[in-house]
Amino acid sequence: MKKLCFSLAGLFTILCYGQGPNLDKDYEKIESKVIEWRHDIHQNPELSNREFKTAEKIAKHLKSLGIAVQTGVAHTGVVGVLKGNNPGKVVALRADIDALPVTERNDLPFKSEVTSEFLGEQVGVMHACGHDTHTAILMGVAEVLANNKDKINGTVKFIFQPAEEGPPPGEEGGALLMVKEGVLKSPDVDAIFGLHINSETPVGVIRYKAGGTMAAAQSFTIKVKGKQSHGSQPWSGVDPILISAKIIDGLQTIISRESELTNEAAVITVGKIKSGVRFNIIPESAEMIGTIRTLDYGMKDHINKRMKEMVATIAKAYGGEATCEIKDATDITYNDPKLVDQMLPTLNRVAGSDNVQLQKAITGAEDFSYFQREVPGFFFFLGGMTPGTKESFPHHTPDFLIDDAGMQLGVKAMTELTLDYLSAK
Repeated sequence: MKKLCFSLAGLFTILCYGQGPNLDKDYEKIESKVIEWRHDIHQNPELSNREFKTAEKIAKHLKSLGIAVQTGVAHTGVVGVLKGNNPGKVVALRADIDALPVTERNDLPFKSEVTSEFLGEQVGVMHACGHDTHTAILMGVAEVLANNKDKINGTVKFIFQPAEEGPPPGEEGGALLMVKEGVLKSPDVDAIFGLHINSETPVGVIRYKAGGTMAAAQSFTIKVKGKQSHGSQPWSGVDPILISAKIIDGLQTIISRESELTNEAAVITVGKIKSGVRFNIIPESAEMIGTIRTLDYGMKDHINKRMKEMVATIAKAYGGEATCEIKDATDITYNDPKLVDQMLPTLNRVAGSDNVQLQKAITGAEDFSYFQREVPGFFFFLGGMTPGTKESFPHHTPDFLIDDAGMQLGVKAMTELTLDYLSAK
């Protein structure tokens, strides 16, 4: 039965798109370039909204291919437009280009030694989330497609996006600003594809999920007002620390008793609490900050509503006052189910059916979601772990590692998705 299913999937691919153009020589030829670009970008990382040299490298490459280039999009973003020889739809491909304030801890010959200022401190800078691989892969895709314009039925828009990790305080940036500046317009994009390398997925494997695949991320700030008093006489004041403890406990019941977790996962995390100055003083106020992660719009709205109600009510019950402010960081990374169904045969063809695996939702967040809010999108995960590795290192850590062997599949997947989407009737 398993073999029959795979053969039917292969037949569906052929019926929809044919065998696809044979670009194997192009992929083999571009691999060494992609790896070289990745090493250079990794060794010269730049923080969000400060990706000046990275943007310059990207723009120079795209221009050398005869691709129309726009720079300075959302501060440091680069957008390239490639028109095929045949008319058709417009597909966008996105790569994020920024690095993180993390000091690299390994012995790679292309290890980052870069330092920079972040929030007033000197920090190490590292591509600790694989954005260097995303950038190099999309540069490779651009070259392959530019050399095969006769096979493109429509237009390809290459979006190299800054500040995926979030712009510095007081600045706009990232996908949200790109959308605001019209990156999906002129020409108007019909669909968008993106990938994310994964250090804990073996090289050669692609993982995906239709619908909510990565969570909406929100930050919240809760301010509690009590009444200061001597620590030996708590009855003469209103303790904001006690109220904060009750609020933290209460918030978790929204998840454990009110959220339909068989539908999608949800998280409320208090990451910081600040209050008081001395052991024998009950302070006047307390402040908590944290994050909310949701994968369903209905659940998101309910959790936001109940948090604001519960915070105020609990504080009042203990004689104090409290407010809850919630801000959006990213939206739900929502893979359009119809687009996923349409393009799965392509991924099965390029990676092999055994290597294209359905995964559960992730409570991490991605601002690719802002593109998907405007047009149908498909965001998937590409293996970057050396097969057989006993220990892999998570993203955003000093020991994060990616195997270069996974790069060629990334180029092939993005290229073939583009050609097949534009060729679909």
